[in-house]
Amino acid sequence: MICDICGQEGARVRHVARSYGEGESLLVIEGVPVVSCPQCGESYLTAETLQEIERLKLHGQTLAEERPVRVAVFT
Repeated sequence: MICDICGQEGARVRHVARSYGEGESLLVIEGVPVVSCPQCGESYLTAETLQEIERLKLHGQTLAEERPVRVAVFT
């Protein structure tokens, strides 16, 4: 895959979890595809991914399942 930032070959898609909001409005989205480039070190989301994240955030109350989540603070 070619990196959109540096134009070099070798970018890979990783799937990560991202959290948005906090407290009662916290929404965790699992399986978010992030493009990572070992050549330039950049990671980015595609326009399609950002659109889907916005859709999930907008409809999160109806689309998401509720689960207990442990939270740790990095000090």
